[in-house]
Amino acid sequence: DASRDDTRAELAALKGEAPALRLLGHRKNSGQSRAVRTGVVAARAPIVGTLDGDGQNDPADLPRLLARLTRADAPPNLGMVAGRRIKRQDDWSKRWASKIANDIRRTALKDGADDSGSGVKVFKREAFLCLPYFDHMHRFMPALMMREGFAVEFLEVNHRQRSAGRSKYTNLGRLAANMTDLWGVMWLRSRARLPGGTDEL
Repeated sequence: DASRDDTRAELAALKGEAPALRLLGHRKNSGQSRAVRTGVVAARAPIVGTLDGDGQNDPADLPRLLARLTRADAPPNLGMVAGRRIKRQDDWSKRWASKIANDIRRTALKDGADDSGSGVKVFKREAFLCLPYFDHMHRFMPALMMREGFAVEFLEVNHRQRSAGRSKYTNLGRLAANMTDLWGVMWLRSRARLPGGTDEL
């Protein structure tokens, strides 16, 4: 997402080792939700996995989430398995602010998500493409998936010390943005109408 560090150069250097690796870069910074959407739109596989680039998410968790999503006895409408971070490696103020925001959001949206900030997710591409796009929508993916009739499950994932970059949000800024977005998602949910399936006639 228009990163000014060495991310692009480091990834480009790996293309010789991983010919299937495709790199997409925004020309200007557009935020995490737009970056996720750009990647999903460009993806060719039916299932997509995401994780944050600051090193706190453990890539080893992705296969476990994938196995959960694709297991033989999964609900037919299961659209996403999202990570729930355990033993978070953030300072107490960030954990405190996150807990308050998550409690408010979960109570208002009734989506069962107690960790909306986890970047570790595995989901069906077709399910994601049904979701309305807006800035910060990545924090509301469980509620938005449920709005479209998809089931969502959660799985505990690892969390590590941040190894790169720094957060662009302050606690107050994050809370203010979440509250504004929360009202919007509540409105979207109130306007949803599910057809109960579609039949080709």
